[in-house]
This record gives sequence, structure tokens and C-alpha cells, in this order.
Amino acid sequence: MNRLRDPQWFLILMFIGIIGAVPLIQVLIETQQEDGVRVFEVFNQPPTAANLRAYEHNLEAANWAARLSRPWMQFAQFEWLKDGGGKAVIGSEGWYFYKPGLSNMLARAEKAKAPNDTNDPLAAIVDFRDQLAAYGIRLVVMPVPNKESVYPDRLTPQAAPPRGVLALRTQDMLDRLRVANIEVIDLFKEFAQARQEAGAASQAPLYLAQDTHWSPAGVDLAAKVVARRLKELGWVRAGQVEYSEQPVPVQRLGDVLRMLQAPLIERRIAPESVASVHVVRRDNGEAYKDAADAEVLVLGDSFMRIYQQDQPGAAGFIAHLAKELKQPLMALVNDGGGSTLVRQELAGRPAFLKNKKVVLWEFVERDIGLGMGGWKPVRLPPTVPLNAPGPANGPADSHKR
Repeated sequence: MNRLRDPQWFLILMFIGIIGAVPLIQVLIETQQEDGVRVFEVFNQPPTAANLRAYEHNLEAANWAARLSRPWMQFAQFEWLKDGGGKAVIGSEGWYFYKPGLSNMLARAEKAKAPNDTNDPLAAIVDFRDQLAAYGIRLVVMPVPNKESVYPDRLTPQAAPPRGVLALRTQDMLDRLRVANIEVIDLFKEFAQARQEAGAASQAPLYLAQDTHWSPAGVDLAAKVVARRLKELGWVRAGQVEYSEQPVPVQRLGDVLRMLQAPLIERRIAPESVASVHVVRRDNGEAYKDAADAEVLVLGDSFMRIYQQDQPGAAGFIAHLAKELKQPLMALVNDGGGSTLVRQELAGRPAFLKNKKVVLWEFVERDIGLGMGGWKPVRLPPTVPLNAPGPANGPADSHKR
């Protein structure tokens, strides 16, 4: 009896009671549910490694104690340890980075892939270029830099601003695209040069602090670079539609924070003020709209969607490129699917290629190694070209610089 009065024994017994109470309460909760007691599910299927991992995951997801404590543990980890878990890297001055993208950027460059490799960007891009050439359409490729490639100094103070960082894998890919005579918009060079010329302190950031995507300033610069290059090549001439701009600031909670799925963290951090710019027709004041008979088709991922298809609308890259070219465009956007899914969607909707002279294909840098669906070859319908006969557009003569 004396031992039970000892504070150490009291703490031991309380700890054992807590450990025993958690599974007991879990069983009582599950007996009231339709699925029954989950602990017995292990006997319902063969004990393979995959089944055991799934069983463990299901137990963890259903555990009441874990659900109750996880948000607070995640908040403490984020707030006190400055650890964003598997999705986020906490930078300096309120900047956040997408952890899988950063890890992919730091990976070493791979050796050149075989021509039939379904995860080789070059093979897929060359094949797509050649298929478009059969329609009399030229291809321009625009890899968009990861945020950490442009702002390594916001990731770690040890990085010297305002120089960007070109990952080995990215450099290898750009070199191989140029050797294959693919027309590439080099935003890595353009963004780094813009930071150096403007000065890191005074320039409006080209990317959002809380988000993986570019800022309105990045959108504007990219649109100007693409329009200038298309006109230099003579592939697109300026149209007759005049557009003007209207400031439409919005409040936006970044996708890096939303990926954490932690309401406590989201309530802790104020949304970012974004100085987006609405594009409207000068003649009637209507917001920019795509046109099915446009000469330029834009394929891309969420970098083409942001500000354009979500808040505030008609303020994204597509609208700003249309303003620079003085003509409406056509766009096909697939969030996260810039590598393969957007081409698969185009293959199912070949009417998008009607009257087109140029396809601008955008994908984010991390998709070079992390593209959703890999880099599979996608066959366009083998139909009679939809465009009127034009100048030769084969790979050997239409991509000269």
C-alpha cells in the first residue's frame, strides 16, 4: 500500500491507464459504426506487405486519439520547430516552399534516356513537335522555374541574392532540348536577369511568398518575353485588338499552406495581398476571353490557371500574353498535368488545333522529374491537317534560330 502512495508509482499507473484507455475507447467507438472493429480487418486478406501497410494506414487514419492530437502536434511542429512536414519548407521573411519540388531540384542529373522511355521529357517533346508539324503548327516549350530556383535567398540566407539556382537536371534538360532544335523560352535566364537588374530589395517579387506559383509581376514578365520571342521568330504577328489593364488586388492564402491541411496553421497566418491586374478589351471594356479561331494555343498547368480561371479572372498569363500580342488566344489547362495529361486532353479534342499556327506548351520545372503521368507519348488524331496549307514546318527547317 505504501508503494501506491509513492508519486512515482502513481505516475506509472496513470501512464499505463492512459495507454490502455486509448485502444479500449477506440474499440467502443468502432462497435457503434457500420464498418465494425477495424483491428480484426487484418484477418480478412492475405498478410502481404502491401496489405499490411494499408491495414496500418487505416488504423492510424481511424484512430480518435491521433485525429484529436494531430492538428495540435502539427501546429507545434510548424510554429515552434519551423518544420513544415512532408509538404512545406519554411523559408525566411514569411516565404514557404513546396518540399517535393525542392527535393526534386536537388537531385542529380540523370543520364540521357532511351528514345522510347516513357518518362523522358525530350522524347515526348520531340514527338509532339513532329506531330504538330504535320498540322502545319509550330511548337514553343516554356518550362516555368520552381520558386526556389529563382529565390534561393528566401529559402536560406546563405544563398547570395539575386542569383538564381539552375538545377543539374534542369540544365541537362534545357541543353538536350536545344540540341534537338526545340524552341525554348528560357525563363530561368530572364527571371535571374530581372532580379539582378532591378535589385533584390526594390523589385516586386516574381513569385508569391506563400504559394508555389508566380506573382502578377512574374506573369507580366513571362508574357512580355514570350510575345517578344514569337514576334522575333515571325511566327505570330501583332493583331488589331487593343487591351488595357485594371488593378484588381486580391487576398490569397498560398497553396503551400493549404497543402498542410491544418486549420490551426491557416488561421495563424494572414492571406497574402496580391496586386493582380485585370485585362479588358479597350473598345468595349469586356474582360479578356479566349477565342476558338485564335492562331495561338496555350497548353499548360496551374501556372496558366492562376489569376486566369480563378480569382480574379482574366488576369493570368493567357490574358497578358493576349494583350502583348493584341489578339485573343485559345487555352487548354490541366492542373498538375502539364507533362502528359494536357496532351491527352488535346488528343481527345483535336478541334482545338483548328486554325492554329503556334502551340505554346508550358510545364513547371519540377515536372521534369515529377510530372503527373510521367512523359508518355500521346498520339494526335492522324487526320488531314486542319489548317490551310502554309510554309514547311518540319523539324529540320522550322525551328532555326
